[in-house]
Amino acid sequence: MDRLTIIKVGGKVVEDSQSLDALLNQFTRISGQKILVHGGGRTATEIAGKLGIPTEMVDGRRITGESMLDVVTMVYGGLVNKKIVAQLQARGCNALGLTGADLNLISAKKRPVKDIDYGFVGDINDVNSRELRIIINENVVPVIAPLTHDCKGRLLNTNADTIAAELASELAAYFNVYLFYCFENKGVLRNPDDENSIIFELDAPMFQQYKQEGIIHSGMIPKLDNGFRAKRNGVKEVLITNPENVATGKGTRII
Repeated sequence: MDRLTIIKVGGKVVEDSQSLDALLNQFTRISGQKILVHGGGRTATEIAGKLGIPTEMVDGRRITGESMLDVVTMVYGGLVNKKIVAQLQARGCNALGLTGADLNLISAKKRPVKDIDYGFVGDINDVNSRELRIIINENVVPVIAPLTHDCKGRLLNTNADTIAAELASELAAYFNVYLFYCFENKGVLRNPDDENSIIFELDAPMFQQYKQEGIIHSGMIPKLDNGFRAKRNGVKEVLITNPENVATGKGTRII
């Protein structure tokens, strides 16, 4: 099977032009087929604030009401997505911006209300990879925004880490998939104040131990949950790293 590299970029990397430039430079040098999945939460928060729309977060997850859904659709599916596509085109990389609604790529259901009402947040039902595989095999690079749809005309806000993991899991039947979670740190850190305190390899028991000890917490937990699920589903390699080390393979490797 051919190699397919899926990179999810988020955090400060998306908002910082220098970091994003570094990531896109590395991304274009990756040989073979590839997909870029992006976030953009900080930009959404900033623009929502300018529009007078309050941002509500619970454990690092965004509450997405009607007005916030409009904002994240504009920011994720428009502003951030098309900026990345344009910058990839400038580097000779033939990119195509997509959401989960395009090509019926990712369908989801609105998250049911339990202890917390997350609003219009989608939990993924299905990844339809057929058209995506056709595009990839034509050497087109999909750039996927973290929006899904419910097949009834409603867009839903969906975690970009989850989208990357679900795409990787689905495509593992057709490619040797390598999944990179790329953010501002060199990997998962034992000490958040020491950028060199990288946990180079992480297995499931270690993950549980570090969670109990509070070393791994907040937004890193769902990222790693997604990474472990992708690894169980046949993804060849899952790595958490920063833009500079995408090409070197240095970072935290899930084993």
